[in-house]
Amino acid sequence: MRYTPTHTDFELSPFTGLTRDSWIDAGIYILEGAFNHITDISAPVVLPRKETKVTYPHLDASPENLKQQQLAEIFEGLTRTFFIASVIIHERPELVINGILLKDYYKQHILRVVDPKDSLFVGSYDSLSKLTGSDDPTRCYQQTVETCALVIGLWLCHEEIWDTYTRDEKDLIADFLHGFGEAPTVPQNWRLFNMLDLAFLNMNGYKINKAVMLDHAESILSYYAGDGWYRDGQCFDYYSCWAFNVYAPIWNLWYGYENCPYIAKQFEKHSNRLMETYPSFFDRDGFTNMWGRSCIYRNASTSAFDGNLFLKKSEVNPGLARRIASGSLLQFLTREDFLYDGIPTLGFYGQFAPLVQGYSCAESPYWFGKAFLCLHLPKEHPFWSAREEHGIWGSLGNTRVKETVLDGPALAFSNHGGNGETILRTGKIRKAKNDLHGMWNYGKLSYNSKFPWESTPLLDTEGLKTGDVESEQYTIKDLTTGNILHPNTVFWSRNKDNVLYRRLFFDFDMETENHWNQAINLADFTMPLGILRVDKLRLYRRPDMITLGSYGFPDDGSTEIIEKYKGNAKAIILKGHDSTGREKQLAMTVYDGFDDLKITRSHGTNPDSENSVVIYATALRKNMYDATEPYVMISQVITLESHRDLTDAELFPIHDILYEDEYRNGAYGSVTLRLKNGEERVINYNKIEKYMSL
Repeated sequence: MRYTPTHTDFELSPFTGLTRDSWIDAGIYILEGAFNHITDISAPVVLPRKETKVTYPHLDASPENLKQQQLAEIFEGLTRTFFIASVIIHERPELVINGILLKDYYKQHILRVVDPKDSLFVGSYDSLSKLTGSDDPTRCYQQTVETCALVIGLWLCHEEIWDTYTRDEKDLIADFLHGFGEAPTVPQNWRLFNMLDLAFLNMNGYKINKAVMLDHAESILSYYAGDGWYRDGQCFDYYSCWAFNVYAPIWNLWYGYENCPYIAKQFEKHSNRLMETYPSFFDRDGFTNMWGRSCIYRNASTSAFDGNLFLKKSEVNPGLARRIASGSLLQFLTREDFLYDGIPTLGFYGQFAPLVQGYSCAESPYWFGKAFLCLHLPKEHPFWSAREEHGIWGSLGNTRVKETVLDGPALAFSNHGGNGETILRTGKIRKAKNDLHGMWNYGKLSYNSKFPWESTPLLDTEGLKTGDVESEQYTIKDLTTGNILHPNTVFWSRNKDNVLYRRLFFDFDMETENHWNQAINLADFTMPLGILRVDKLRLYRRPDMITLGSYGFPDDGSTEIIEKYKGNAKAIILKGHDSTGREKQLAMTVYDGFDDLKITRSHGTNPDSENSVVIYATALRKNMYDATEPYVMISQVITLESHRDLTDAELFPIHDILYEDEYRNGAYGSVTLRLKNGEERVINYNKIEKYMSL
């Protein structure tokens, strides 16, 4: 059963109606779903598991690894639900769910998981190293992640739990935390877990190794890429927001301001820099875009707003921040498929296997509980007392688009007044050859807040096989061998004269000599309802079939398919509904460079619906070294959450296409598009190489 708010105030919150009491009710609703499976106060938070092939505990693990994974699941279930339970316990200390007094449950189980004598002991760093037989100095364990959630929760409800422990009990917890806080870790966001463990200990009077703390903090600072974003490993994703820009501000408060003022000042500056543009990362309804790994954490993306409010000098707009946080909360909690037997599914909306990573377990989605940390703010705080604001959406009207381009993290996101959607385009992406999962997460040509990414459509029609078509991506099929090339690397170039330039590589591999051979120069720009593409092939010529897919379209069985033509351009329009009944419309148009436009149906590859439709364009290249064949491929994808008829100007926005070369195929020189709205776009690929970065 989906969440229905019982406390609403549309004077204070004109866009969502949600108040602080609404959030408290929502937190209790989530905890009830979990604790309905815990019938005894002695039982751990190990919940029903619907998926067993990808998530841990892995069925094919060795006995030692299986044991370690089972311990990690116990700890993960406890600490991630504690994100929500901690603030609820502080607000409602006598709350009972399923016959269990919540504060007594967490107080008891926190002690049990850190006690080597208890059957629920989840393992110290040293004992886990012995169990796995690993001497790798960077070997890390899931428990390291969860210690950070534990200390945040203990801090948020310290009066109800931490302060009630005896000195011996506190020492037991502190000894456990010391092991993980001062142990080695991997060079990415995990260093923040060590930092908060040590900061919590220091804050509570325990001696720590301050040299280790300084090394971790300096390293985290060195991952900063600009514009408020940090590079996590090789990628940019929401970890920059729900890890770096939440944990670093808390660390400032606990430790940094007093002990490392320079680093603390940088963390504060970076968080405030993020707040300058991060509200535009969400759409008109406050929806979170499905992008990057760990999307099962969903609206944890909004926790960066609360992170900013931990700072001494916070610059976030509180009314706008709450509007987005509440909108994203409703995005997920109001869907029937969000919960399975009371437990958040391993998906974005419902259960969706293509999204899930092997480091997750049934309890992992409760990371989204970080969104509830805002309840640490009292009811009189501006985050709760300010009137909801609409940000840039109130000024866009039906035709304007606001585009934000961040060269540091290689992100371009656009807010479209005509449909209320936010579209994200990314760069600086490199994945292993044939890592389709990684490219679904990071390397789609664009991500739409209302049309979440589709995995590889399951095909066996019109001579196509699975893998021949990808949604919002190109594929190349070698017609002599039948081999299919998939993109695995995106270089970022720049945004010049409102055109974003990138380069897409296929089967890019630095170990081979031909890794530069197959590529497409990407050049695209925003339209009121979507993105128009003017891409140029940069291929080693051979007989190839090139395809380009649209977003995946949810299909409830009644999707209407319409074809339209205008000169040499063709459009296919889809009208239908998603699984919640919202009206959906998608149209793809192709101009020069493509031979045809078709559709294919799929099952189990769309996170919004069991069945889906993908429009795809085809382009046949027959000959090697034939400069008369088209180089430039022009297409557009537009979307609406409405069934109103799209106009010819929206479907076919180009008045004229001018090529600088005499072949009129884009073999060299610039391409100029004269649009029907009077605007002109000049596409020049010549300087992509000069500004490329990864």
